[in-house]
Amino acid sequence: MIVVSDTSTITNLYQVHRLDLLKSLYGTIIIPPGVRRELYRIQGQEEAIEKLEWIKTEYPKNQNLIAELLNELDLGESEAIALAVELQAEYLIIDEYKGRAIAERKGVKIVGLLGVLIASKVNGHIEAIKPLVEKIQSNGFRLNSSLIDKVLTALGEK
Repeated sequence: MIVVSDTSTITNLYQVHRLDLLKSLYGTIIIPPGVRRELYRIQGQEEAIEKLEWIKTEYPKNQNLIAELLNELDLGESEAIALAVELQAEYLIIDEYKGRAIAERKGVKIVGLLGVLIASKVNGHIEAIKPLVEKIQSNGFRLNSSLIDKVLTALGEK
C-alpha cells in the first residue's frame, strides 16, 4: 500500500503520542521534502521522526505540477499532492480543505486526521476516538464540531 502524507496529521498524532496509528493502519508513510521540513520546524519532532524507519522521504519529479499547485497551496501540500499523483498512492493524508479539494480533482483518494482516527477504532487499534479528538483540539487543531458530533454518534461514543 502506498500512502503519502502532508504535515498536519503526523504532527497532531505526534503531539498526542499516537504516531503508531499511522504505522498500524498503513505500514510505510511517504512524505516529500517540503513536508519533512515542515515537520522538523516543530520542537522534538525531528528527533522522533528520524527514529521511525517507516516514514520515508521521496522527491516528486513533476516540477510543473508542483509549480501549478504552488499558485494555491504551500510547498508541503503541493509536493504531497504531486507525489501522490506520481506514485498513484492509495491515499493522501491531508487535512487542509483547499488541498483536499485539489487532490480530489487530480484523482487522488484522500483521508484526514479524523478518518485516520475512525479507521484506527474500526480496526481495533484504539478503543475510542473521543479522548484523542479532545486532546488534539486542546492543542489548537480545529475540527468541524458538527462532523465530530456525527462521527461520535455513529461510533457510539456520544
